[in-house]
Amino acid sequence: MANKAAATWRSVGGFLRLHRMSGASSRLCSSEKQKTIKMSASRPEPSSTHDWIGPPNPLSNLRPIVYRVSENESDLEKQLRKLRQETEDWNHVFWTRQNVSFSKEKEAFIISQLNAKGLTLCGEDGRRRSLSSEEMAVFYKSFLDKNRMRHADYNREWYRRNFTITLLMARIALNDFWRTVTERHRKKKNSTPTI
Repeated sequence: MANKAAATWRSVGGFLRLHRMSGASSRLCSSEKQKTIKMSASRPEPSSTHDWIGPPNPLSNLRPIVYRVSENESDLEKQLRKLRQETEDWNHVFWTRQNVSFSKEKEAFIISQLNAKGLTLCGEDGRRRSLSSEEMAVFYKSFLDKNRMRHADYNREWYRRNFTITLLMARIALNDFWRTVTERHRKKKNSTPTI
């Protein structure tokens, strides 16, 4: 049953509510209503052989991962797995907030620019009006300038977390290598015939 639920989660999935991130997907004003995406009721349990990777989240655009749990997981491996999961969750929260903020500010900018021109959001043909790429470039630049420090802080933290993850992976690889060498040496020592 768990495998069937996991396969469904892996191939279908879906999270939260679909937030209209772009007017490009539908230009009709009547489609302004938010569509709901069915939430996956069952997130698969961690496997001992592989990671589960879900479909992209509609808000963060990141694919959720359920990391595998080895049967003989050491304390160091457990620490690594938890740090990777915490980093993924932190990343998801940041990008969800960032994307929602971007979408709301973009929508407000478009409406304000159309109002300044004396236009409504919908044209006579019922289609949603849009701005030119030059007009939108003003918004994109201002959004990036306004969020420069937030992105810089995110990048610093992202590098710190990934450096720590890389060091933990190196320690685990070194421990595994050392364990293999000592086991071979022990087997060789025990199998040497005495004369």
